[in-house]
Amino acid sequence: MKTCDLHTHTTASDGSDTPGELIALARSVGLSAIAITDHDTTSGLASGAKASEELGMEFIPGIELSVSFPRGNMHLLGYYINQESASLKSVLAKVQAARAERNPRILARLQELGIPLSMDELEKISKGGQIGRPHIARIMVEKGYVKSVSQAFDKYLKKGAPAYAPKSILSPEQAITTVKEAGGIPVLAHPFSLMPSDEQDLEQIVIDLKEHGLMGMECYYSEHDQAFTAVCLSI
Repeated sequence: MKTCDLHTHTTASDGSDTPGELIALARSVGLSAIAITDHDTTSGLASGAKASEELGMEFIPGIELSVSFPRGNMHLLGYYINQESASLKSVLAKVQAARAERNPRILARLQELGIPLSMDELEKISKGGQIGRPHIARIMVEKGYVKSVSQAFDKYLKKGAPAYAPKSILSPEQAITTVKEAGGIPVLAHPFSLMPSDEQDLEQIVIDLKEHGLMGMECYYSEHDQAFTAVCLSI
């Protein structure tokens, strides 16, 4: 049976491996196909495609867009996107600017809470990629302020936490349109993060998104338990 991973991140966003390293790792564990879906950037796709071709793996160019949602967090995966799409480039430029503007505000709030971090530290740990909250969380772990990345988010960085700073992001409709205009397939990422109240709530969310062009949902995810995976598959 062929296996694949359709949701991965590299050092272009908040992953720990370069695109080439990630592809090599995927090949070493026997995957036959992989999608690189970095947060709000396509900068890792060219080198990922090159490494995949060299190793004989099927490569799916993708992205994971940050999307506004009244509760929890919504992300939209886009598969088989054309990274040269003018509309995609325009949207990503705005989203990346919003990310860059938010980081100093998060650092300022952490400073007020007695957790001094610097942009120099963030730039170093990001290895030239796009900086986001996961990088901040990793530095907090390294410096001993928290025990884990998840604790950093739960205590300081998640929506509603004291160091959280909102950023201007896309509406669900805008995100779906962006992916489709780039020739891609829009798929709802890890729906557990939407914090649905029950199966019917999740189903209604998916129905509403489908009306705007959603074409799939990520059912298998590391933080989905068997029961939630079954719910997703039933929808």
